[in-house]
Amino acid sequence: MSTTDPALGAFPSPYSVPTPAGCEGWEEGYPYYAVFDERRRETDENRFWFWNSMHFPVPMPAFDVICIDSPYQAVGSWQNRVFAVPPAMGIDYRIVNGYVYISGNPVTDPEKIAERAGFFQARAGHYYEHWTELYGKWRAKMDALIAELGELQVPHLPEYEPDEVALADDRNTAFYEVLDAYGRCLRLLDLMWQHHFEFLLLGYGAYATFVELCKSHLPDIPDQHIAQMVAGIDVLLFKPDAELRRLARLAIETGVDGAFAEGRTPQEIDTELARSEAGRSWLAELEEVKDPWFNMATGDGLYHYYRSWLDDPSIPYAALIGHIGALRAGQKIDRPTEEIVRERERLAEGYGALLDEATRGPWNDLLALSRTVFPYVEEHKFFCDYWFLTRWWNKVREFGALLAVHGFIEDGEDIFQLSRHEVAVALDELVLTWATGGRPLGPHHWPGIVARRRELLERLAAWTPPPALGIAPEAVTDPMTIMLWGVTTERVQDWARHRDGGNELNGAAASPGVVEGVARVVRSVTEIADVRDGEILVCGSTSPAWAPIFSKITATVTDVGGVMSHAAIVCREYGLPAVVGTGRATSEIRTGQTIRVDGSGGVVTLLDSGR
Repeated sequence: MSTTDPALGAFPSPYSVPTPAGCEGWEEGYPYYAVFDERRRETDENRFWFWNSMHFPVPMPAFDVICIDSPYQAVGSWQNRVFAVPPAMGIDYRIVNGYVYISGNPVTDPEKIAERAGFFQARAGHYYEHWTELYGKWRAKMDALIAELGELQVPHLPEYEPDEVALADDRNTAFYEVLDAYGRCLRLLDLMWQHHFEFLLLGYGAYATFVELCKSHLPDIPDQHIAQMVAGIDVLLFKPDAELRRLARLAIETGVDGAFAEGRTPQEIDTELARSEAGRSWLAELEEVKDPWFNMATGDGLYHYYRSWLDDPSIPYAALIGHIGALRAGQKIDRPTEEIVRERERLAEGYGALLDEATRGPWNDLLALSRTVFPYVEEHKFFCDYWFLTRWWNKVREFGALLAVHGFIEDGEDIFQLSRHEVAVALDELVLTWATGGRPLGPHHWPGIVARRRELLERLAAWTPPPALGIAPEAVTDPMTIMLWGVTTERVQDWARHRDGGNELNGAAASPGVVEGVARVVRSVTEIADVRDGEILVCGSTSPAWAPIFSKITATVTDVGGVMSHAAIVCREYGLPAVVGTGRATSEIRTGQTIRVDGSGGVVTLLDSGR
């Protein structure tokens, strides 16, 4: 952790964080408003900022900043300006050494909270009353948006325009088409994020209201038990893994399972399968599954290198190897849904019986509402974060290819080292010099910038960000901050007290059970294939896209996350113990170390010093 300024409390001042050696000037890759600026020092230094390692675990490439701006614009619009969530407006962010820190903007005036409550009750109530109908319309909008993205053409710049442009009545020249396509590409992303948050906040809102009622009448109820009462509900996001389990059984039934050896690449497996009729038949079945289920991503989708399973099949093939190995060993590979449902109903019946007659009715109504809206909390990710975003990043790659063909950058992937605004400037010059026959400066201007930013990202990736900056709040009250990120008053105090050493880590009790085993620390999606059967997954956070490897692991520990984080939800649905929001698991635990995960108590114990 960086040096703490005693005058500011337990966390470093955001203005005292040192720049890693060789990383001077890192700020120039980011918007002026995205960094800690002296002109905002008086306010920014006295706020609480925490590293959003759940969504942004590594330094941000310049182009990828659009996936900070656009979602925070969207969530703020819905939360603050449309639904007027009473206690919270939106989220501010700042970038420090390439890493994203966020801080919520609370509503503290009681009169303003009451005013906002009137808007929220009327507008959210309309959604809750017509949820199925409105969600159906939302699905149609997302289908249309994904289709429009697929139809968007990135034109090339020809030596001479075709006759249609010269002679037809309705035509545009390539200069206009390129600039229009780029602008439309960016606006489609904004539209996706608008859709993304339309329902999500209401899913959290219904659950938060249920939590509030539970705690007011059942003060000793654990957060974990509340979460378990809405578990065991089938959601579309688990369908891809269900298909992989079916394919694993099919591989054994048809005798082609020998191709799925630990350590083999997808290409090596496919090559062996293609040598036999049974193997080719299995591959044909796989092709049927790919649309739409391989539109999953390898991560949360917010970075350009989170490819879809179609582009990078390492996760589904690692899952197939794990499923086949488990089946050979006589193990069950299905989610324990029936057991989870039985426990859900047992808890609901038991806690319901403790309530008086006047409270039980509203409690049952809120429980039913939470179960109705809960699937969306995970399901939207399939359409937005995975299906749309992986294809959108590929569309941006087409603009990168255009710039590369004309020498503005050396490789199409280099486009992600430029901001979206810089890409617009580069395209402006490209079509200008194409149209006029002039000599472009871009090929001499952009490659040096790209090379420097690549170097900066590599250096910044070796730096360990502190979990928080600024002034620790007296209390954390934003329900989304608590449920999604797991940043509670207690967790902040734990971060503040932390000193390296000791053999226990505390976090949120996300999914019940106690397991001892060998840790596997995974810091990036590229390391997922290294996970072996029986290991305990230790990571910054997980996404539902990682669900297929959950049949291989025995428990999960994360740095960040609350009881409604994706890691917590997935672990409950797979019946795996989980402790989330430890703040420092990936820095304290080493691969090969034996640890105990108490998912009921929220404690991780380091049992040996590891390898």
